[in-house]
Amino acid sequence: MITSRLSPAVMDSSGLPHAYEEFAATVVRRNSVDPMITELVRLRCAHYHDCRLCGSVRLVDAVRAGLDEQVVSTIDSYETSDFDPRWKAALRLTDAVIVDPTGVGPELAAQLREHFTDEQISELLFDIVKWSYQKALVSLRLETPLVEGIGDLVIREDGTLVVTAREGFVTAVA
Repeated sequence: MITSRLSPAVMDSSGLPHAYEEFAATVVRRNSVDPMITELVRLRCAHYHDCRLCGSVRLVDAVRAGLDEQVVSTIDSYETSDFDPRWKAALRLTDAVIVDPTGVGPELAAQLREHFTDEQISELLFDIVKWSYQKALVSLRLETPLVEGIGDLVIREDGTLVVTAREGFVTAVA
């Protein structure tokens, strides 16, 4: 289970850590967006924020849906890739929210509405917020990987995240 790495002395009694954990669990339980797109968005956030923890795991449902390390290595250059237009629209939204939320103009909005329902767009936005939380931990370098190499990430029905080591997994792509 992924838990906070901040010491108890840093955590206050305001209830914010518990509130965030509830928010995060609620967000990851949503599943109107297919696992591949969810994982692409999560990894784009990880790459952008340089989160070693998030970069070190792969969502098992996305791997089952076809995610491989070649796809992962293409995320940062998705605009010039042969990615599915749905994937590109989700990644454009991710970039806009992370870099300039006011940058979601009419063109991107139209692309999103072409490929996603309102519920799915909402889910994508909450996913981006959830996976950008690590930014604070990255700034303090508290987001260390939970496993050596690449691990498997499973989201339980209650929204808890479980990371396990993956044996024999190749992390480099030629």
